[in-house]
Amino acid sequence: MDPTLLWFLAILMVGVGVVGVFIPVLPGTLLVFLGLLVAASVDGFQKVGWIPIVLLGLLAASSYVIDLIASAHGAKRVGASKHAAIGAIIGSVVGLFFGIPGIVIGPFAGAALGEYLVYRDPRRAGKAGLGTWLGLVIGGVLKIGLIFVMIGLFTIAYLV
Repeated sequence: MDPTLLWFLAILMVGVGVVGVFIPVLPGTLLVFLGLLVAASVDGFQKVGWIPIVLLGLLAASSYVIDLIASAHGAKRVGASKHAAIGAIIGSVVGLFFGIPGIVIGPFAGAALGEYLVYRDPRRAGKAGLGTWLGLVIGGVLKIGLIFVMIGLFTIAYLV
């Protein structure tokens, strides 16, 4: 395959992956990893060998752990129940159908509704929604940092 086309595909995948950190339906770090894998394959893995590729894969996999820990930590900090966490997941999926506002509001609304249905306390529900949403935001920021580490690792391996 034409190297220029492969580089274009790699850059496109990395770019969509970076956007995917903010859009839950796209597997952001996985797309970044696959894009970097395509880029490494352009020269038959001569510049970026298997050790950096394995490290990149481990970093990409760790992003899913970051998501779970960040949202759970945010919910736990405000005393949210498991129902809030389940509500946040449902709210995230439903929010996708409403564009950017839904992506932002969906997890909050889902967590708040999940908590409200169990405890019937609007104040507690609001705190659960906010805590869960803040956890998701913090997770997103951490994943952006992780993606930059992945790109940096790839760049170093490519140039050295």
